[in-house]
Amino acid sequence: MQTNFTAEQLRDPEIAVANKILRTCVHCGMCTATCPTFVTLGDELDSPRGRIYLIKDMLEGNENATEDVVTHVDRCLSCLACMTTCPSGVDYMHLVDHARVHINETYRRPWHDRAMRAILAAILPYPKRMRAALQLARLAKPFAGLLPGQHMLTKRLRAMLDLAPAHLPAPGLAEQPGVHRAVGERRGRVALLAGCAQQVLDTQIHEATIRLLTRMGIEVVIARNVGCCGALVHHMGRHDETIEAATRNTEAWMAECADGGLDGIIVNTSGCGTVIKDYGFLLRQASPKLAEDGARISSLAMDITEYLLKIGYAPTRTAPGMTVAYHAACSLQHGQKITDAPKILLRKAGFKLVEPKDPHLCCGSAGTYNIMQPDIASNLRQRKLKTLQATSPDMIAAGNIGCLTQLNTAAIPTIHTVQLLDWMAGGPAPAAIENMAGAGA
Repeated sequence: MQTNFTAEQLRDPEIAVANKILRTCVHCGMCTATCPTFVTLGDELDSPRGRIYLIKDMLEGNENATEDVVTHVDRCLSCLACMTTCPSGVDYMHLVDHARVHINETYRRPWHDRAMRAILAAILPYPKRMRAALQLARLAKPFAGLLPGQHMLTKRLRAMLDLAPAHLPAPGLAEQPGVHRAVGERRGRVALLAGCAQQVLDTQIHEATIRLLTRMGIEVVIARNVGCCGALVHHMGRHDETIEAATRNTEAWMAECADGGLDGIIVNTSGCGTVIKDYGFLLRQASPKLAEDGARISSLAMDITEYLLKIGYAPTRTAPGMTVAYHAACSLQHGQKITDAPKILLRKAGFKLVEPKDPHLCCGSAGTYNIMQPDIASNLRQRKLKTLQATSPDMIAAGNIGCLTQLNTAAIPTIHTVQLLDWMAGGPAPAAIENMAGAGA
């Protein structure tokens, strides 16, 4: 694709990166076939190719973002299926991230949009605030259907209440910094990202991870001062808050590297893993030391399934003849290019594994997308559930808390992959299926 940035514009390192990405695109349109919003809406401007043209014109003209640009960029899930499909290797992720920062800095959103984004950014990355907010939402949840009208604010409030769980678990093992010692001879030492939303919504995911790793001889550290990875604010274009989160976590993990050494930084929420693996890029313009440290942290970051495959996971129980429908989270299959590890491990654990039709398509969760774009997210959720249910599974497994929350249904339990692996390697049955026939095997 031809671009026309001036020499002065290209002195801006962010524009230089955008220019390089834009020039990679040959506008072939192959990305449209795997883009969830194009498949759902059928609008060229709601495809990666269409958004690329909008972003190109906006950045080349050094213009403030317009309502039209904002509408179509906001509809992007950042599922990154387009990057998996693209034959030219267009780095769409960094281009749309840059566009979101530009939008945040140059476009004044309607008051209700600004308010909703500010509330989400002020609550979701902070576990104590989120827990308090969800307690209030639990009380309001039965009245969600009484919210009147079809205004976007009303739809978002309804979506937020619908997503709120009926019950919240008590704080778990990952709530406080500390060291969880290896059982027997120590084979390795890793840090586990406690994060934000997951440790409130489902404490058992972290607890299963800690149990499984320590039984395998791995010491697990919950590092002090590590918080939200920055993904939630990153996808809102809130650049300064993103860099603050990346800096804080990088410094905390580097302190652990200096103290006792780390073989890896384990992430069991794939949306977080995609961003942490990008710390090297995000911090590239920081001080030389911080840029180097950010790259080091990115190199240490591993999804839990990557690490378990690396250290030789093996079950100790016979699986109880259950069928697992594996949902590949977009951030895992497209963002991190991890497609085989979870499936290899689940099969190794003895489960019968099935996959839905169109596994590359997003479920509609995408961080706060299911709140901010409730109509599109609902359509994608229904489509994904239909394809998963068509496989007649006993349960649905995924590696991302956002997907698990989005796909939660009374009909079929949704369970994190690591909980099933822990169960088959000596841990307790996940709460969601402990009463199912054969769960005690």
